Amino acid sequence: MVEPLKKHSFIEKRRGPVVLCIMDGVGYGKYETGDAFKAALTGTLDELSASCPVTKLQAHGLAVGLPSDDDMGNSEVGHNAIGCGRVFAQGAKLVANSLESGDMFKGDVWKKLTSHVAGKDQALHFIGLLSDGNVHSHVDHLEAMVKQAKEDGVKKVRVHALLDGRDVGETSALDYFDPLEKYLEELSDDSFDACIASGGGRMQITMDRYNADWSMVERGWNTHVLGEGELFDSAHEAIVSLRERTGAIDQDLPPFVVAKDGEPVGTMEDGDSVILFNFRGDRALEITAAFETGDEFDKFDRVRFPAVEYAGMMEYDGDLHVPRQYLVNPPTIDRTMAEYLCATGVKQYSISETQKYGHVTYFFNGNKTGKFDEKLETYVEIPSDTVPFEQRPAMKCAEIADKVVETI
Repeated sequence: MVEPLKKHSFIEKRRGPVVLCIMDGVGYGKYETGDAFKAALTGTLDELSASCPVTKLQAHGLAVGLPSDDDMGNSEVGHNAIGCGRVFAQGAKLVANSLESGDMFKGDVWKKLTSHVAGKDQALHFIGLLSDGNVHSHVDHLEAMVKQAKEDGVKKVRVHALLDGRDVGETSALDYFDPLEKYLEELSDDSFDACIASGGGRMQITMDRYNADWSMVERGWNTHVLGEGELFDSAHEAIVSLRERTGAIDQDLPPFVVAKDGEPVGTMEDGDSVILFNFRGDRALEITAAFETGDEFDKFDRVRFPAVEYAGMMEYDGDLHVPRQYLVNPPTIDRTMAEYLCATGVKQYSISETQKYGHVTYFFNGNKTGKFDEKLETYVEIPSDTVPFEQRPAMKCAEIADKVVETI
């Protein structure tokens, strides 16, 4: 518990409310070319900047706890930093440090999942976003784990790789899939068999968030677990063929299954182990629930629920302790703004549409689900449209504003 905030004697008391408005996509760039914010009509912001105190802050790299200044910021680290006012080592940096030190492979969870399948005709499956965007995952993390799995006696590895096209170039998938296919092929020998088993665009399967569209998770389950879907000889063939047929960018590419002699190469079976190698939590919680929830799971018909050892890269929800097993300990973020305001008796009203709802609650509160004080905190969610982001990128600002005015 934190202590109530103390009033500053030199600050004149003002009547509320105080509004914190987080504007997605607004930033001060170095260059004019390609800077949509600089090219936009920003009369109100210009007026506020001229009449109010203004401070510019870095929102990427070391300033927000990422591994280096080459790493762009993202919603998770941004809202964590805003919510707590301090810098914590974040997912990508924590995972990189754990791999560099070898602590991940010394941990009980890694040993449990690999020993569960080592020396047997059982597979270690990896599910996650395949890119070097370093927002949800990094391909280097995956390759390090596959290599270690071989050294630890695992005989079969299957990768269920999601196309990015959002945190990296929108049609850059083959820059990651082709080298990974080659890497897995070179690692494979008479005692080790590794390959890509399935995939699909991140906005089509598996990586839904905030319970916005469980059908995405169902399609992911059918693809990764059951091996159901259109069959291809390789991930490369699937990506090229589906692009030509649909014209979709990477994040919207339909799901695919890699097969040999007409049979999927990577269905999940009893006795297998599964690692979700995404380190960020918001798009990992739903597929985790599908693996970890028993008979009470009611979001979709899983058809078949294999008995596997499941783990996430990190703990995606520290309050609910999800997943039950994870490879890298997450940052412990305490003393957040919301916690201090509750201790001081200040009422808070958090509002957003679905796609950003967890940003101003879960991330803002230090990756904590739920409220610090039910009496002092009000959360309001404006349902997002279930259409691809590029068809409706703007937030529902008018509806949100109307709701705020109505409440006040």
